[in-house]
Amino acid sequence: MLGIDNSEHRTHYTQMPITLLVLCTSTAVTMLGCLIAYRIGPRFNALVDNPRTRHQHKQGLPRVGGIALFAGFAVASILAYTQATPNNPDDARRIMGVLIGCAVLLPIGLIDDLKELGWVPQLLGQFLVSTIAVFTTVFIERFTNPLTGNIIELNILPILGPVLTITFTVLWIVGMMNTVNWLDGLDGLAAGVGAIASLLFAIHMYKLGQKPVSLYALAMAGACIGVLPFNFSPARLFLGSTGAMILGYSLATLSILAPARVATALLVMAVPIADTGWQIYDRYRKGKSIFKGDRGHLHFRLIDKGYTQIRIVIGYWLACAFFGVISLFVTSQLVKLVVLLVLISLTISYIARISRQNPIL
Repeated sequence: MLGIDNSEHRTHYTQMPITLLVLCTSTAVTMLGCLIAYRIGPRFNALVDNPRTRHQHKQGLPRVGGIALFAGFAVASILAYTQATPNNPDDARRIMGVLIGCAVLLPIGLIDDLKELGWVPQLLGQFLVSTIAVFTTVFIERFTNPLTGNIIELNILPILGPVLTITFTVLWIVGMMNTVNWLDGLDGLAAGVGAIASLLFAIHMYKLGQKPVSLYALAMAGACIGVLPFNFSPARLFLGSTGAMILGYSLATLSILAPARVATALLVMAVPIADTGWQIYDRYRKGKSIFKGDRGHLHFRLIDKGYTQIRIVIGYWLACAFFGVISLFVTSQLVKLVVLLVLISLTISYIARISRQNPIL
């Protein structure tokens, strides 16, 4: 055909079945896991989440959805690795860091779901998996200057470079894990946001030519989608600490695996991040523990104002999807920064206003 190289088209057509296979496998395995967990979970009273003051459910529900989430993500990731092993050894090592970290969080989350470890052991576990990420080179070593568009390399700075790289990475991972954990307050909220973020990561990775790596973001998206039929209102099971920790860690680390992915994560998660930041500040100024949960979060405030769970959750999903899509089509880092700052400012202003109207006692 006139000497035209069709290699790009062949890659596209051979890659598509793999993407669908990974997505469908992750979804199917997770749904099967949720069905099993839903059936046998109530037999173990320690794994049942009974209603408490700030919870919305009226009866005890099993909090083992995180096990199914991990199973779907792990099985689909193994499939992705066997079908499309990354050409770059560095990418293979980083993917192993993501999977190992999730595997380490599985027993930590289960113990917390059984015995409620408290914030200190949880925080230690978060630092542990952050260390795993750093040792497998899943770290933030460069970012784009939004004012000039230039890439700033942290690793070229002597001594200070590695310190900044490790510090930024640990703060990012720990912060994302706690953001997702605090977001998991309404039926389907965290799982839906996780699915949207993971799909956007996969699309962005694919556009940048990181096709094998994009499969792992698809694996997490499929796992979140598989949870939703059981976790969306009215929920039949919860993610629990296991699911929230694994989802938060995977989103944090997957966002680092390709350039500009952290910017996408920031825009997708801008509202939950703003809510997390406000809660930390508000609890600190009131002399309360920043780790003790209450009904001060935005989604609980909206419930108290009379909005339904479904309306709030879908509103969150639409906001996350809209601003995530902006990150895909807007190339200017400065515009992204302005949108992010405006969105965070508006969110915090709204939370502060309704907090003054209805203070938490």
